[in-house]
Amino acid sequence: MTTPSAQGVVESHPKRWLALAFLGTAQFMLILDVTVVAIALPLMETDLGLSREAVTWVVTAYTVAFGGLMLLGGRSADLFGAKPVVFTGLTAFVAGSLAAGLADGETTLIAGRIAQGIGAALLSPAALSVVVRLFDDDDERNRALGIWSALGGGGAAVGVLLGGVISAGPGWPWVFFINVPVGAIVVIGLVRVLPSLPPQRATRAAVDFLGAILVTSATGLAIYALINAGEVGWTAPRTLAIAGSAAVLYLLFGWRQSATKSPLMDLSLLGRRPVFSGVFVLGIATALMVAVFFLGTFYFQQFAGYGPLATGLLFLPIAVATMTGAQLAGRLVGKFGARSLGVIGMAVGAIGLLIPALWATTVSTTVGISFGALGIGMLFVVASVTALGNVAPDEAGIASGLLSTFHEIGASVGVATVSSVAAVSLSGGGDAGFKQAFLVAAIGAIVAAVIASFAIPGRQRSQ
Repeated sequence: MTTPSAQGVVESHPKRWLALAFLGTAQFMLILDVTVVAIALPLMETDLGLSREAVTWVVTAYTVAFGGLMLLGGRSADLFGAKPVVFTGLTAFVAGSLAAGLADGETTLIAGRIAQGIGAALLSPAALSVVVRLFDDDDERNRALGIWSALGGGGAAVGVLLGGVISAGPGWPWVFFINVPVGAIVVIGLVRVLPSLPPQRATRAAVDFLGAILVTSATGLAIYALINAGEVGWTAPRTLAIAGSAAVLYLLFGWRQSATKSPLMDLSLLGRRPVFSGVFVLGIATALMVAVFFLGTFYFQQFAGYGPLATGLLFLPIAVATMTGAQLAGRLVGKFGARSLGVIGMAVGAIGLLIPALWATTVSTTVGISFGALGIGMLFVVASVTALGNVAPDEAGIASGLLSTFHEIGASVGVATVSSVAAVSLSGGGDAGFKQAFLVAAIGAIVAAVIASFAIPGRQRSQ
């Protein structure tokens, strides 16, 4: 039996760790699908006759839908209960995966990716909200968030590995088909172990759909502006026009949230130091992580000449390092505090990225980005613990949605930045561009470490 407290937290649920295992598996799939298609894209392009624009949208349609609808998913979990939102999101994600795998043209493929993104946007913040509510003990919650972060952080790295293995084996459709049986197992498992979690705000059961449209459109345009900047330049008129439109929509969203009786989010949440610093750390962590995968994938395949399977295997130590860093941080954050681990994680990431920036060979690049991934993995736990450690139970869903939104925005910033810097190498011009891009990423990590040293709240002394 589980007994909800007066604050809505499920105390000592006996199957909470098993529930975490199923929810973590679902989150692993969502993050994995950000990168799993990267190595398979050339095969999709050939088999389906995709245009250059379609190839780009196969990747970005998922990211835009995932990041743009995240706040709606988080608020829905708070208003209607996390459990039904988890199942709705998981069902949509599996259906989208099936459609993408069966696609015979670019329209169906991109539609499937959009459906995956919508499902992910509902599932991810709702699942994280469940995790926060299941673990009422601070030490247990930190351990749970460490596991969650390890699965999420490692999912992107494993996505590259799995994409290479599947592309060289059964073929690219199975990049999507594999989600169907895994999703079915997760649904069956959650039906058996997930407790009933009442809505956090039953007295205000309304959703600000206009606010959702505004913030989704703004986030989608912002992500598209960053992607566009990687192709035509940061100061190109089209880039500036798209970014300006996104800024206007964000301002309208802010106005809407202050004017409506049932806002999508409390804007004061971002004004809280722990929440703001948490989403900052997560944005940096994701930007560095995706930059590493993007640069590493192209360096190994395009410059070093490895095939998709070999490239995927080269990412195995990177995946292990990412998950190890997250697990280590989950165990140490209670002892040393989030600020110390945040600075250490960014410093380790910077050192690792400097290695291929100064000396780019297959061995040095693998060793360097694996070491950097150890620090980057730590940052995912720091972000979650910092942002979610002091929010009220009825704000867990929207705070989780904020984190997940900045996860996707960070990914887009990372790819857009390093692709712009490495443009010469990406077009076959040697490794100079790759080195410069790794250097820019390392400098970004150093700057972020300085900011984190005073932005992340210090440890509170026990009374």
